[in-house]
Amino acid sequence: MGTLDTTFFGLPVVWHNVLVTLLTFVYVFSVPPLLDYLVTNHGLSRDISRKITHICAGTVIIFLPLFQDGHWSQYLNVSVFVVWALLFIQKGFFASDDDQAVKTMTRTGDKRELLRGTLYFVVVGIICGTVYYKQLPGVLAMAVLGWGDGLAPIFGVKLGKMKYKVLCEKTVEGSLAFFAGSALAGMFFVWLIIPEAFDLSTILIIALAATIVEGLSPKEVDNILIPLTVIVLVFLL
Repeated sequence: MGTLDTTFFGLPVVWHNVLVTLLTFVYVFSVPPLLDYLVTNHGLSRDISRKITHICAGTVIIFLPLFQDGHWSQYLNVSVFVVWALLFIQKGFFASDDDQAVKTMTRTGDKRELLRGTLYFVVVGIICGTVYYKQLPGVLAMAVLGWGDGLAPIFGVKLGKMKYKVLCEKTVEGSLAFFAGSALAGMFFVWLIIPEAFDLSTILIIALAATIVEGLSPKEVDNILIPLTVIVLVFLL
């Protein structure tokens, strides 16, 4: 598993992992204010803002190699997801219409959206960072969910011309972006975090399968179906 050989500044493992956890909070909580500024002052669409946030949230696994393994504090890696889960529940019921999270993480500005796909995402992050901590199912699931599902609507909205519909309308261009993002992010994060598990054919097959599932999935539910597909296929291949 990817990990450092020594702790920062010779700190005890627990304090080293606490410090890395604080870095994840600085990273994740710096994204919404920036996107809120772009939405409010520069006309960035809510949907694009939401997907950039989605990609940035999935990319938080880039901090995993910094966590020291073999100590309970390794599971602090999901602290930021736990905090966001609680915030989404609170904001989904009680936030005002001009709340930063509502403006940057919802399609329509309806706070109740935070209780669906957005909340599902952080729950998946919690599972991947605990049950599948630094394991192929967790790393690939977050890479595919973060980058594949994040890039697909961005390219679909901006470049999509060839549309198709199963349960909801998608574009061929968006699906191609999903596959490319999933494959490239999967290769990068597996190489970075668990290089011993790197297998190109497995990553490409899973990226393709996840692309098909995303194309067939209704909105919101894909944040559950995509990682579930990835995790199941890791064990089958």
